[in-house]
Formats: sequence, structure tokens, C-alpha cells
Amino acid sequence: MLKFLTMLNIGIVGVGHLGKIHAEILQKSDFFNLIGVFDINQKTSIKLSKRLSIKNFTNFNQLLKECNVIDIVTPTKNHFNYAQKALNKEKHIFIEKPITNKLEEALKIIKLSEKSNSKVQIGYIERFNPAFVSVKNQINHPLFFETHRLSTFSKRGTDVSVILDLMIHDIDILLHTVNSKIKSINANGISIISKNPDIANARIEFKNGCVANLTASRVSMKKMRKTRVFQKDAYISIDFLNKKSEVVKITNKNSLNPFKPKIEINGTKKQININKPKIKNTNALEDELNSFSKCINDNMNPNVSVYDGYESLKVAYDILDIINKNS
Repeated sequence: MLKFLTMLNIGIVGVGHLGKIHAEILQKSDFFNLIGVFDINQKTSIKLSKRLSIKNFTNFNQLLKECNVIDIVTPTKNHFNYAQKALNKEKHIFIEKPITNKLEEALKIIKLSEKSNSKVQIGYIERFNPAFVSVKNQINHPLFFETHRLSTFSKRGTDVSVILDLMIHDIDILLHTVNSKIKSINANGISIISKNPDIANARIEFKNGCVANLTASRVSMKKMRKTRVFQKDAYISIDFLNKKSEVVKITNKNSLNPFKPKIEINGTKKQININKPKIKNTNALEDELNSFSKCINDNMNPNVSVYDGYESLKVAYDILDIINKNS
């Protein structure tokens, strides 16, 4: 028997660079009915509403009245204000990462979501990146992570540190894949262009022995978003930017394939198997928003929950605190 999903009335607050992309996807969605947009910069929201033939709201409270779901794509400092208002009206909310820029505000969002019984999903888009999706089930008891997230300079996001702007994506992936508590963190970072750290490196050790080395920069000459995962008898490479992945496994073989590379370890011949998974040509943001629709309709927990948003923010601030102490 086919189950028909309910179209959810959704409104967007914040139509800057990313908010416009959200609007374009939601306007074509089979799961959401885009009611309209609101932005304190009315010139921007009016222009977008005319281009997409959707309603522009001059008042956020009016947008709230007409929607089941609110999509918050404002600067981080404004996340809590809109989230609080929406949850007090028992609306479901999607919040672009990070959840807020203050831990105490993130905790308040958790309490409000539990009180209102509303669904809250945090926008960690890399969870839906097809390169990560292609290999995530093969990440099993990882021992070492090496991540590089580099970007050329842009004024967007400089209201927060590079840890909250870029590195937090890799923090979320790390916490999602390593089933262990954090044992210790060491970190360094420097400010070059903005008032906040623009380059940072963090070494995170987990209680189960896994170690992660995270590097993030927003003043690089080129863009890079790569993660390398090492585990027993396997190496996994994920290129989030170019949507590529590779899995290298070392296995014992009674009958070795003559066409595959081999090595000898302690007198035992082993075979190297290199696999490049087929990457689906999907839009990660569209998949992310569709998953939120499904969790509301099926009364499921979001793929990236409000608790995930708090945990990644907490680790990000632990790293930032260590950097501030070191400097």
C-alpha cells in the first residue's frame, strides 16, 4: 500500500546567498509548499520573491502563522531569536549550521523543542554529500582521521571563527562516525584577516584510541574538502568537494588475483583491493531538506538532530577556548 506524504507549508527566514539556494530548491519540492520568505533586508527578499513568484513577508510573525515549518538561514547570531519564536508556536524548524553561536542558546533550543514536541534538524550538509554516503557504511572502528577543509577568503561567515564556519562540518562527521567519548583536545589557530581565527588545527583523541587531525582555513589559495580515514586493514578517502571516494582494503587471499597489487606482511601474502564506489548524482541540500520532510511525516528523529547540533558546537567551542588560551 502506497503512503502519501503530506505537503508541508514552509517559510524561509534569511535569503542571503544560501537562503536563495534553499528557496530555489523548496519552490520545486514535491514535499514542501514554499509559502514565502522574510528577511530584515526587504530589498533582497522582495527581489527574490518576485523572481520566484512567491510571497514576501514584511513581518516574521505573519510568516509563522502561515507555516508548519520554518527554515532558518540567517547569520548564526540570529538563529536563536527565530528558533525560539518558532518553537514557542510549536513549529518544526530546520536550522543551518551551526545551531547557534552560544552553547546556552543551543541548550534552550533543545528544551523548547522537547516542550513543543517539534522536530528540529541542523543543516550539516556533508552528511548528505554523495561521496560520504557512498562509503559511510564501510567506516568501521576508525583509528585515525585526517581532514583538510580549505577555502578562499569570503566575507560570508566571518562573523564567527573558522572553527564554527568550516571545521564544524568535519567535527560533525567525526562525532557521527566515531563511537566514543573524547579524551583530549589540542589546538592552535591564528587570525589573519578577520577578528576571529581564520586558520586552525585541532588534534582530537578519543577514549577508544581513535585520533583525528583537523585543519581548516578560509584564507587559502585553493579550495579543498578532503577526509582520509584509516582503520584496520582499510583506508578510505572522501573528497567532499569533487564528490569522489575510494576504499583500499588489504585482505588475505588463498588464491591471489594476479591482476591486483599484492604485498607481503610477516611472510603472509596479502592482496590490495582498490574500490571506487559509484557516486550518485544527487543534490545534497535537496536530500537534506527531503529527509526533514520524511522525519516530520513519519514522526522520526531527524538525521541530524538538535542534540547533534549541540554536541558539535560544544566541541567547536572547546577547540576555540584552547586556541584562545594558547594565544
